[in-house]
Amino acid sequence: MEDANLQRRMGLSPEHLVALATAASLLLWAAAFVVIRWVGQSLGPGALAFGRLLVGSVVLTLLVLVRHRRRPPTGRTLALVVAYGLLWFAGYAVVLNWAERHLDAGTASMLVQLAPLIVAVVAGLGLGEGFSGTLALGLVIALAGVALIAVGSHRPGVTDRIGVVLGLLAAVLYAAGVLVQKLALPHVDALTATWLGCVVGAVATSPFAHQAWTQATAASWRDVVAVVFLGVGPTAVAFTTWAYALSRSGAGRLSATTLGVPAVAIALSWLVLGEVPVLLSVVGGVLCVVGVLVTRWSRTAPGSIAPPPVPVEGSGS
Repeated sequence: MEDANLQRRMGLSPEHLVALATAASLLLWAAAFVVIRWVGQSLGPGALAFGRLLVGSVVLTLLVLVRHRRRPPTGRTLALVVAYGLLWFAGYAVVLNWAERHLDAGTASMLVQLAPLIVAVVAGLGLGEGFSGTLALGLVIALAGVALIAVGSHRPGVTDRIGVVLGLLAAVLYAAGVLVQKLALPHVDALTATWLGCVVGAVATSPFAHQAWTQATAASWRDVVAVVFLGVGPTAVAFTTWAYALSRSGAGRLSATTLGVPAVAIALSWLVLGEVPVLLSVVGGVLCVVGVLVTRWSRTAPGSIAPPPVPVEGSGS
């Protein structure tokens, strides 16, 4: 009913609403890579994650109080929401913040784009979304890209390869979060799922609360505004629009749309921070993108929207 009302008010088809929600998420997440790189010089990885998730939790709680009309999830569905809150909101945020202390925003965004490849493999094998015969080729191409990024990111006196490892770990956590969230979404609406996941992430990163307060009070007002932006835009808004799109699309296909994020992130990083990845890292990033595209080549017709996911038996509601 809410979807029908939204479609009438905006005059858009379901496919257009999904595309609009996806575009909003991708643009905000691209900006997040740049903002994290900038503010990460003032706040530690854990402190930045906690501040971002705290702001996001406050915004989402207000939205839920105003608009919530559904019962919160219970049982297995609640367990899935808690799991992706820990994996995606907490784990991914901390690891990505850490990675961007070693890597420029563009390189970090390219490494994270290995997540769609992981999602494509698991969704194809385990979620019944189909498995392409080109998957092995795509995997080889993407791994070659990672190798080039690792070589290109190494600079004398700087342990940037640590950043590569952290970027890969962030991709794994991101992919795991998407897959677990996909299992939960048939039983919980997008806003509630995002709200609970963000709250779980804020609680999980609360050990960094004192550090966050200490560093935030010593930081400039611009850094504080940046943290608020991360909490409102890339967290509260982007994760909600993503959950909306994911609940109406295949996990593998939707995750592949994030391949546009590095291009935007690199452009913003160049304009705002003056950062441009070294040539080998750019080539490696392109190979990672090509590898994921190869895995998606024959799986879904362009422009199609996957049918609603099948409910998981035994889940709470």
